[in-house]
Amino acid sequence: MDIIDYVIELSQDKLLYFALPLFLLCLFVEYQFAKEKYNIKDTGVSLMMMIFSSIVEFIPKICAFIIFFYLHQISPLRDVIERQWWVWFLLFFADDFSYYWFHRLNHEIRLFWAGHVSHHSSVYMNFGTALRQGVGERIHKFFFWMWIPLLGVDPLMIFTMMGVSLVYQFFVHTELIDKFPRVIEFVFNTPSHHRVHHASNIRYLDCNHAGVLIIWDRLFGTFSKELKGLDKPRYGLTENIKTFNPLKVATHEYIAIWKDVKRSKRLSDKLNYIFKSPGWSHDGDDKRAKVLRKKLQEYEEATQIHL
Repeated sequence: MDIIDYVIELSQDKLLYFALPLFLLCLFVEYQFAKEKYNIKDTGVSLMMMIFSSIVEFIPKICAFIIFFYLHQISPLRDVIERQWWVWFLLFFADDFSYYWFHRLNHEIRLFWAGHVSHHSSVYMNFGTALRQGVGERIHKFFFWMWIPLLGVDPLMIFTMMGVSLVYQFFVHTELIDKFPRVIEFVFNTPSHHRVHHASNIRYLDCNHAGVLIIWDRLFGTFSKELKGLDKPRYGLTENIKTFNPLKVATHEYIAIWKDVKRSKRLSDKLNYIFKSPGWSHDGDDKRAKVLRKKLQEYEEATQIHL
């Protein structure tokens, strides 16, 4: 097939048409069972973020698809891989691995965090929050998947798998499910694991970046289990923005970066404000997640606190 044939096939992808009504239905049902976990204005912002992210993603997605097509064309494995059934199995792991690093670096590079932070800006954990997608992250997202078409994997298969992963991730944004059996909790991303990811408690910061499989967090040292009692997850940001203005929700961290860059004198500091982890400062306390978690661990060891 040539590029025109691929674009036609991509335009016929109906996954979103089935997924969006399902998402809204689940949101409505969850609201009926747990109205206290919702705020109408907050959910309205989440829906606006979904719309904003779809608009921003349109051109990057088309550009990425074209690039994927030509990377696939030059792959020496193209005629070996094709669209065989077993490729879906390998693609599942490749896609999930890519998502893990995309998601993790969205938390560890401040410029990327500025594009992702809107997803974490709600103090509620519900299906509405699942629709509160990061806006700016849509610009750099597809770079993390560019290695896969070089393996000879069909671009249409890649985009389909990315969509399937996002559908799965919608359902981990809830407090109505406690925990699954231990074997499921060990392998898969679950509501319990993802509540940790959305929590602003120090011990939970920048943990559990999984898409479908939590094994990546276990392998790369970013896993944290959900604790009850004193350290029950508290949702939102370490410093909540307290606004329902969707434009501010989508852009506030970019503005904060710009202010930090302007007030710093040295070029190295300016670059650090852009590319180091959120919380780094050239003239104040280091509030990066890894630093705060280390201090908490040292404090608990010194005081022999075990939660």
